Amino acid sequence: MTATFSTSPPVFIITIDGPTASGKGTVAQIVADRLGFHYLDSGALYRLVGLSAMRTKTAIEDEAAVAGLAMTLPCRFEGDRIFLDEEDVTDTIRAEEIGIMASRVGALPAVRQALFSLQTGFKRPPGLVADGRDMGTVIFPEAQLKVFLTASVDARAERRYKQLIEKGFPAKISDLRQDLFERDQRDTSRSVAPLAPAADAKTLDTTNLGINEAVSQVLDWYVAKKPNGNALMP
Repeated sequence: MTATFSTSPPVFIITIDGPTASGKGTVAQIVADRLGFHYLDSGALYRLVGLSAMRTKTAIEDEAAVAGLAMTLPCRFEGDRIFLDEEDVTDTIRAEEIGIMASRVGALPAVRQALFSLQTGFKRPPGLVADGRDMGTVIFPEAQLKVFLTASVDARAERRYKQLIEKGFPAKISDLRQDLFERDQRDTSRSVAPLAPAADAKTLDTTNLGINEAVSQVLDWYVAKKPNGNALMP
């Protein structure tokens, strides 16, 4: 018998997890662009499921039905645009009510299982930057670089307020602060894939950091992990 060896190029994976409005999405997308890597916004998938549940009037308490929506999610990603049933919902899913729905459906084990294969399918050469809440702990435990972004609730509420106002959504910072607190409680206490840093993750507190500073730190960690030198591009 002749031995065969895989010739598939290695895929470098960077996971960036953290609570809502910690900056992980923005940092992850910029890092992916800088490195020429693919990008997975896992939170968008849960927001799409939440939006689908709202539009189909599917009760969140009906876990099997919500998981069914997740398994047949008619979505696609084109650049920085997100489509559901051929409708561009990129901005729609950023509404605060959709974010709250995403947190609720994300606590359902059957939904998380339904989206598992969809997420792992984003792993393609030359590399992937994946952001979410369980990227480094559950979806890509083999990732070479795991980052956990955090920030104070006040800082995150202020960021979320600015994001919503810029997109034309109404917002009250006191309500956002309470929503973030409640979402943190749900995300960290759920029975399946709770929000927590991986044991080998590098923690980065962005409370007093700008986006460029956070991106630079992640890229520095990438250079230190990359086996073939200091070049940023693979």
